[in-house]
Parts: sequence; C-alpha cells; structure tokens
Amino acid sequence: MISVDEALTAILARCPVMPIVDASILDALGQVVAMDIRAPFDVPPLTNAAMDGYALRAADALDATDEQPTRLLVIEDLPAGRCAVKHVEAGTAIRIMTGAPLPEGADTVVQFEATGEGRGEPRANFVNIYSPPDHGINIRRAGEDLRLGDTILSRGTPLRPAEIGILATMGYATVPVHRRPRVGILSTGDELLAPGAEWSPGKIYDANSYTLSAMVTRAGGIPIRLGVAPDRVEALIELIRGADGLDLLVTSAGVSVGDYDVVKHALASLGEISFYQVRMRPGRPLAFGSLLGIPLIGLPGNPVASAISFELFGRPAILRMLGRAQLDRLSVRATLDDRVDNRDGRRSYYRVRLARNGDGYVARLTGPQGSGILRSMALADGLMVIDEGTLSAGPGDIVTVQLLANPGDSYRDFDSLPVG
Repeated sequence: MISVDEALTAILARCPVMPIVDASILDALGQVVAMDIRAPFDVPPLTNAAMDGYALRAADALDATDEQPTRLLVIEDLPAGRCAVKHVEAGTAIRIMTGAPLPEGADTVVQFEATGEGRGEPRANFVNIYSPPDHGINIRRAGEDLRLGDTILSRGTPLRPAEIGILATMGYATVPVHRRPRVGILSTGDELLAPGAEWSPGKIYDANSYTLSAMVTRAGGIPIRLGVAPDRVEALIELIRGADGLDLLVTSAGVSVGDYDVVKHALASLGEISFYQVRMRPGRPLAFGSLLGIPLIGLPGNPVASAISFELFGRPAILRMLGRAQLDRLSVRATLDDRVDNRDGRRSYYRVRLARNGDGYVARLTGPQGSGILRSMALADGLMVIDEGTLSAGPGDIVTVQLLANPGDSYRDFDSLPVG
C-alpha cells in the first residue's frame, strides 16, 4: 500500500498547468490570474470630490461662524461624470456631487451638512458656509489608490467577485488565465441506468458521474459526461475515443480486483497505468496513468468512496491544472462527540457535521459511515481525518476536520453554525 500523500504526489506530477488564454472577466470567476495585471491609468484618474457638497477655496471661509457665515456665489452645479466649465475664484463655489472632478481653482469640498443647504435654506445663487473648513478636506487625490503601472493583481491571484470588480474598474474586459481543463467523466458497469430510465431488478441509477461532474464544476473544470461504459473493454475504449480535447479523464468503478474490472484491462492494453492500494478508508483502490495520451484517475465505484477519492485527488489535480498554488482545503480543530475505531492502519475519513461550541467546534458523525451511503456526504460539513497511527477516537478528543467547502462557499455558513 501507498499513503494518501504519496498517491497525491504521483497524480499531481502528471497533471500539467493548462495554457494561458484570455477569458471574459465574468467567465474567469474562480480561476487565477496567469500573469501580473498592471494599472493602465491612475486611480482615481482625476482629483475628485469625496462627498456631496460645495467645491471652494478654503481661504475664502476661514472666518465662517454660525453667527457670521461666509456667503459665496454659486457659479455652477456639477454632477458626477462631467468636468466643470467654470473655475473657482475668490468668493465663488461650485455645487458638486461625489466623484465629480475637482474644479480648477478649488482646493476643498465642504459637505452639505456644513452649509446653508444642509440647514434647510433654499437653494439660490449664494450658499452660506457655517464653519471654517480644513484645507483639502473631502477630496480624493489623483493616483492615491493606484498609480499608472502599479501591479493591481499578481500572478496566481484567485479571481473572486472583488477581483472581478477591480478588473472592471480598470477597464479590463478580459483577463489572462489558465484554460479550464476539460474533464471526461465515465462510469462503468452493466448494472448502471441513466436517471430517468425505468428501473428494473438488479439495476442501479448512475449517481457517480453526476456527483463527479458537479465536483469538477465546483473545482473549476469543465465536465464532459461520456456516459456509462458496459463491462467490455472495447466499449470503454470506444467511448473514450469519441471524446475530443480531453485534458483529464476520471472513471468510477473498474479498478479493484473483480473479474469485470474493465478499466484495468483497457489501461493495460492502451495506456500506462499504476494500480494502487491507498492506505485510506473509504476508497482504497485507485488507478492513475494515461489512456490514449490522456491523464486518467480511476476511482472506486462505491459512491462515497468515489466522492472522497475525488475530493482528495481529483480536485487538487484540477486546481493544479488551473495554476492554483493553494490546493488544500481549510481545516478546523473540533471536539469529537462520537466514538470511532481505526484499527486497520489506514487514514480514515469520517463524514461529520460541525456545531459551534464557545470559541470552537463540536464534530458529530452524520450517521452510518458505509462507503455506499451517499447521504453521509450530503449531510457533511467536513471530513474528520483520523491518521493511520491512531487506533480510535472518542468523546472529548480533539480532531482535525477538513472542510468540504471553504467558508462562504457552502449552503451552510460556517460563521453561523448551530450552537452545540
């Protein structure tokens, strides 16, 4: 047997980073920047008003008081998106909206609340200023955020909504990213039916290809469902030959020691393959290599074992192909509220739910942990990891839980978990 870490290292070594392409900034959400992005202009490009108010010369209102306000002639009304036509001179002011470029001659913006307009006085050709403003107040200077040529997004930066907004602010409609890998998903087995087909005795519906397709999408790849291959080598190869442009192939079932494990036989005849027994539970059987030049990950057929194996090996492979540096999920420490045994020397992954407990978490099993009970994954917030050398864990023990979704990505918000 090999360890989980050894298996992952072998898989990642065969998954190259995808070529760089220009993608629409919205389509690039979740990918990473493939090269440094620099500011094409100063931000803000012009000195502008930071608040609604009146642009004026601070020196004109030095003596303003509640009893004797300074009275200034209003020479223009300036909305955002337009430059002033007139210049501010001694004794004048321009009414200005937030974001509008500061008029020539003005050095200060007095917010409405400190003027007669803010006190309910009717708007007229003059405005009263009731207190002396600080010179330069309520102004955003050109370039105070970014200077022309500054790096705004470094190579390798994940593109979240905030980064998409930055790119749009700078006028970028596209961004260089590593192309999303096209991942072929193939289930094998004569017993499988497509969802929607009429059930018959001895048959089961194909859940794995749909689960894996969703996991590929969530990881940032493009799933290409190839269908179900019957237990014949020729049928498997025909399905794979019919898929063009795959960057990775993921199969489920057919990698153990059964007489009808066609993936093994196909790989042996047309590819380079290593068959592993990984020191983990669930999901011990694993295959990795290439078939017809396509990197392949062969997962076990039991639904939970398949999903967990993809989480540990397939997801990091896709992230590597996308150019991501951070491949690991976030983990938290939690207090176990159940008992588990781990006496066969394998690293075990138990599906758990998390609840708040003061400043920490409580971990509870989702229920029965059989490798065919897919509901245990649907209920889980994370995978409780019990290492090979730990024989058991019980109530009160501190355990590591690998989250199945990073905070903010899940339908369960980790900042508002139930108190346990």
